[in-house]
Amino acid sequence: MINTVLFDLDGTILDTNELIFRSFEYVWERKGINPITRAQLVPYMGAKLYDIFKETTGATDAGVEELIRIYREYNFAHHDELVKPFPYVAETMSHLHDNGIRMGVVTTKIRLTSELGLKHCDLDRFIETIVSLDDVIHAKPHPEPIITALRRMDVKASEVVMVGDSAGDLIAAHRAGVQSVAVGWSIKSKEELQRCNPNYWIHDMRDLPQLVGVAREGP
Repeated sequence: MINTVLFDLDGTILDTNELIFRSFEYVWERKGINPITRAQLVPYMGAKLYDIFKETTGATDAGVEELIRIYREYNFAHHDELVKPFPYVAETMSHLHDNGIRMGVVTTKIRLTSELGLKHCDLDRFIETIVSLDDVIHAKPHPEPIITALRRMDVKASEVVMVGDSAGDLIAAHRAGVQSVAVGWSIKSKEELQRCNPNYWIHDMRDLPQLVGVAREGP
């Protein structure tokens, strides 16, 4: 029986896509770096910023840290104007909470921006724990972040589903022994997510309560 839902953050419950694109574009412009297109950037989304900048620019470690600093400069400044929850997220979380389903967030973002996004969208009241990049040695797709959430919440893997929009989320779920749920509104291609063999798909956040056994009554 499922009693706990773990959510990825960006691209799953928070629509941060435009903020992410603009933050990278700001970096390219500030540093005079030949930009990669948004389409070229999509496959990297969900990974650690360090890894993205390292692979796309070939910068030194110190250079990558400078790029991350500039990225976050723009990201913080424009966060509230560009971040919003995906449709029906708040309503669904409220319904899950009212029916005894516990919830946590497992993300590759740092804790500061994770908390900022949840608070801005008034979703923090539903979240019992956040496992951020600051809390682990290995980020998703390594299972450590999900295992950390299980330990903090004192739940068994068999009682948990992980909801995510990227291969990293789904692979980490499988490696941690929890069931995986792919979201149909991911900016990633359906084919990419299908290759990860998710246990379930949802195409609307309102599909989630039925999946975990607390479906709404009525039409």
